[in-house]
Amino acid sequence: MIEIERKFLVKSNAYKAEAFKHTKIVQGFLNTDKERTVRVRLKGDEGFLTVKGQSTQNGLERFEWEKPIEKTDAQALLKLCEEGVIDKIRYEIKMNQHIFEVDEFFGANAGLVIAEVELSYPTEVISKPLWLGEEVTGDVKYYNSQLSKQPYKTWNI
Repeated sequence: MIEIERKFLVKSNAYKAEAFKHTKIVQGFLNTDKERTVRVRLKGDEGFLTVKGQSTQNGLERFEWEKPIEKTDAQALLKLCEEGVIDKIRYEIKMNQHIFEVDEFFGANAGLVIAEVELSYPTEVISKPLWLGEEVTGDVKYYNSQLSKQPYKTWNI
């Protein structure tokens, strides 16, 4: 139940042409404590409840527990979430043995596009697509739980 993941900014829309799937995601947080977050997610017509632990110092690994829940339960739980619901479309792109998940954000986070790739072990080598930009693994401001509190549109960029 340990998630190993690297996160990158995206520098062009070229990923859209390479995507084999895209899904609308709406998610909120019942708890955004830095030691644990509890997330409710609607991914298409599926609901999920996820608990994530605190990341390692380099931001590469953390505990993750996720269970499917009924869509109606997810919709009800979203109404109980802290302020700052995340709205995005996730594009999935296969690159060799990895799947890159590219999130295009909307609403208060419009303009932000982030790619994530899950690894089997921390030092696993990945092939980087040309549209991949700066690595932001471990930069807390790019965590969805933080984007719900400090949206991208409020940053002084």
